[in-house]
Amino acid sequence: MKSKPFELSISQWFNTKGAITLEQLKGRVVVVGAFQMLCPACVAHSIQQLKKMQTIFKNTQVAVIGLHTVFEHHTAMQPHALEAFIHEYRLSFPIGVDRHIPDEAIPQTMQALNLRGTPSTVIFDTAGEICFHEFGHVDDLVLGLTIGQLLSTANGSARA
Repeated sequence: MKSKPFELSISQWFNTKGAITLEQLKGRVVVVGAFQMLCPACVAHSIQQLKKMQTIFKNTQVAVIGLHTVFEHHTAMQPHALEAFIHEYRLSFPIGVDRHIPDEAIPQTMQALNLRGTPSTVIFDTAGEICFHEFGHVDDLVLGLTIGQLLSTANGSARA
């Protein structure tokens, strides 16, 4: 029996006209960068990396999505504060707010993906399967190689 495809659990989207689903993005490599706006490593590394990827992979088979996943300082990191953060850092890639679970500190997508914290990077292949899952800063070369291999495989040019 085939398992149900994974979907992000998002309460609000920024920088997109409508909700985005992983199902809609099948056929593309999807890079999800989980961050919190008050996370120093997220601001110094992850956010900048997502911005670079969006520029490099614009109009390609790669989709870049930010996931604002709040597991601490909940009252300080509300969507209105995130909106100001997005404006100040000039972020233009789609950003989803991980759906909060009442009476729980850890939001739904963070729980479902077993994320250990932020920043985290999760990459879905063109079939919508998780093929990369890393906590902490990911080196640009590692990320580029991973995406390149997935694109190569998707285009049928990978060698066995």
